[in-house]
Amino acid sequence: MFEKLLTCIERYLVPVLTGIFVLRVAYLFINGLDLIGDESYYWDWSRRPDWCYYSKPPMVAWLIAIFTGLGGDYTAVVRLPAVVLGMVCLGYLYATAKAFYSSQAAALALLLILAMPFNVLANFVMTIDPPLYCFWMMSLYYLHGALFGQDKNQRLRSWFWAGVATAAAMLSKQVALLIPVMLVCFLLLDQRRRPLFKREFLLYLLPVLLSLVPIVLWNQQHDWVMFSHSKGHFGIKEAVALSTRLEQAGAFLLYQLLLASPVIFVLILVMAYQAGRRFTRLSAEEQLLMLMGPVLLIGILVLSLVQKVQGNWSMPFYFSALILLSGRWLAGERKNALKIGVVMGYLMVMLTYALPVTIQTFNLHNTPVDPTFRFRHWGELAASIETVREKTVPDTEGTLLIALGHRFLASQLAFYLPGHPRVYRYEGSGQIVSQYEVWGGPEDAIGKNAFIVAEQTVAELPAPLTSVFVHFYEVGTVVNPMDKRKSYHLFLGEHLKVWPTAQQAPLGGG
Repeated sequence: MFEKLLTCIERYLVPVLTGIFVLRVAYLFINGLDLIGDESYYWDWSRRPDWCYYSKPPMVAWLIAIFTGLGGDYTAVVRLPAVVLGMVCLGYLYATAKAFYSSQAAALALLLILAMPFNVLANFVMTIDPPLYCFWMMSLYYLHGALFGQDKNQRLRSWFWAGVATAAAMLSKQVALLIPVMLVCFLLLDQRRRPLFKREFLLYLLPVLLSLVPIVLWNQQHDWVMFSHSKGHFGIKEAVALSTRLEQAGAFLLYQLLLASPVIFVLILVMAYQAGRRFTRLSAEEQLLMLMGPVLLIGILVLSLVQKVQGNWSMPFYFSALILLSGRWLAGERKNALKIGVVMGYLMVMLTYALPVTIQTFNLHNTPVDPTFRFRHWGELAASIETVREKTVPDTEGTLLIALGHRFLASQLAFYLPGHPRVYRYEGSGQIVSQYEVWGGPEDAIGKNAFIVAEQTVAELPAPLTSVFVHFYEVGTVVNPMDKRKSYHLFLGEHLKVWPTAQQAPLGGG
């Protein structure tokens, strides 16, 4: 039965992928979930295209700008690039697994990736991850052709396109730097291919280096804020108890079990351990797969014992791991266990898709069992704030909008308030903790009024903000729909004297 399913995927690949694409697009338009904070934040970036941003390279903003420029600033349109990139990624995954092994292994790799719950999110939420996954997969495909192709001219073309794909991955997320690093490791370990450093590797490296030029120049002009932010993710900042480290590592491990599905994740770890023990006896192709996936996965598991690691950092490492797992399955390894893993994975995937309806049906909003809380209530909050704004602000278009607190409040109000207005963020510390501080305050705003949204009362607001207006007073409150025990306080500042500034310095943030 399992083999027949793989044969069916091989035979009807295009209809299968087309059907998946249609279902994902339909789900995109009917799910009813708001953008999460990261999505609206990157959408706000997309309104000001640049060569780089505070915490990430520019690819996510460029892609959102292209799609919203064509389809408008709507929730589904912001997310549409994730679906398109996801389908391209699936196509390249199939092609890559077929190149490494066979069409049956490719069908199995496709079946496995679709059985992993993280793939649901990667094809629904438009963050930096969908472009990274797509271009990472493309890099692996072209690297196979460059290293193992039969025709010399084709190999040279593959080196170039591998470099272009890796450059696009570098423009998506900093972790893509691991692709050329692991490629260097492979070439150093494979004595027969070390001569490739003289010409072919340089052809690959050229697009990668060119992609770094605008990022470096932008950071040089902005006090290296992206590099400071990235550096803040690594290293031990203070003494942490062993129990805390174990708790953090356990949380990361739990994320892997949930995002990759338990059986498939365990099978990948077992395969990585066994293949690692006989690494030198593996074929060159399987060594490349090991270096591009399982080795990195083991590395980040070890890193989680030393510091806090985000659950999604490991996701691109699963692609080559799944291809290698598919190849080992064809060789007769763990056939029954893999079938169990596929069944369990698809049950988890169906549950993931059904979560919004389930939460709605059983009225589980904002309960401990509601994992969709990040996707809800932002539109509702913006509507409540807009009601107060219309009543208290005579000139909404000429009045500044200022948000205090987390950067997500500013970006979500910018997206969900009517007309998608420009929202400024006031950072009382004077430090750069988001892209809003990089952009700075409004120009030519002296004498204007400002509508301010904050979680603090007027007495709790920073004096440097309240004192720059001739008059400053509260005009209303709205209940925080995500936590009804709290409220947002709304203020009107009349006649801005000067935009409040402070000595700014880079600090970790988003």
